[in-house]
Amino acid sequence: MKKTFVLVHGAWSGEYAWDLLRPQLEHLGHRVVTFNLPGHEGEPPPLAELTLERYVAATIEHVAAETGRVVLVGHSMAGMIISQVAEYLPAKIARLVYLCAYLPRNNQSAFDFPDPDSLMLANLVLSADQRTATIQPAAIVPIFAADCSPAVQQLVVARHRPEALTPFQDKVTLTEGNFGRVLKCYIETLHDVGISTNLQRQMLLADGTVADIAALDCGHSPHFAKPAELAALLDSI
Repeated sequence: MKKTFVLVHGAWSGEYAWDLLRPQLEHLGHRVVTFNLPGHEGEPPPLAELTLERYVAATIEHVAAETGRVVLVGHSMAGMIISQVAEYLPAKIARLVYLCAYLPRNNQSAFDFPDPDSLMLANLVLSADQRTATIQPAAIVPIFAADCSPAVQQLVVARHRPEALTPFQDKVTLTEGNFGRVLKCYIETLHDVGISTNLQRQMLLADGTVADIAALDCGHSPHFAKPAELAALLDSI
């Protein structure tokens, strides 16, 4: 059965993250919706407007515009976003897919996940006002594209921009009656130093409700490193 996928990119990224995956899914006959989260392309809104709720609202616009239910895919930090969207619109979500993503419980933020095996925190560069952050230039490729082509590695370095920190600090509000009744799938990445493989497994154990778990032999950007394999997994769910 053909599906509608709404793909939500992670931090320090943009709609371009799906450029290799999208044609793979479309070739399989699926409808694919991609977009830039607020502040990630073009003229950014004021920093005060860049909150988790703003990201959620932008995602809801695309989900609600579809006539049927969607498979909502969130990469990395977007696990927080898709979880809150499912809380608000459970009837519109056929399945949530966490792609090496944060898998929160109620009242958690992205900063509530200790991850000593990740290179992310050690390489954060905070702005003077501590409202945005970048990644140390030498760590961008090791975190996001170590197993990707030279062209992709150049792309992620060239497109790296400051990321607002408020969405990482904002907590989700999730209930069993809404979020809890949406089917969930998790795709692990076995060599991940962004959201480490170890943390991914800890989150799955803590959650205990994700019935479908798959794995890809790659780092933190399977949409770049393994687009055909990722498309086949998504096609099969």
